[in-house]
Amino acid sequence: MNTDNELSSKKCVPCEGGIDSLNKDECQKFIQKLDSDWNLSKDNKKISKSFKFKNHYEVISLVNMIAWISHSEDHHPEINFSYNTVLVTYYTYAIDGLSENDFICAAKIDKNLVS
Repeated sequence: MNTDNELSSKKCVPCEGGIDSLNKDECQKFIQKLDSDWNLSKDNKKISKSFKFKNHYEVISLVNMIAWISHSEDHHPEINFSYNTVLVTYYTYAIDGLSENDFICAAKIDKNLVS
């Protein structure tokens, strides 16, 4: 697992639009700093990762951890979950694509899963 301490130690900055989303090369650079299970969408606008657990309690524990990160960073993903799976997707709506914030939050999830 590649947990980039530099990325996970950063703080998200407010994004109200007015900036460009990351280009393909920038997205490729950032995705390499995350756990290899993170996927970059073909259009380079979203990153996602799927998690599988033994039971619903573990699922809810992860959802709560992601909610805590989202609240503390003020950057919120899409989270879909069922009995034993979680799919988390990051996308910056204000710029219709990815920002560094998406990768910061993903790195924080990775870091907290191994801590």
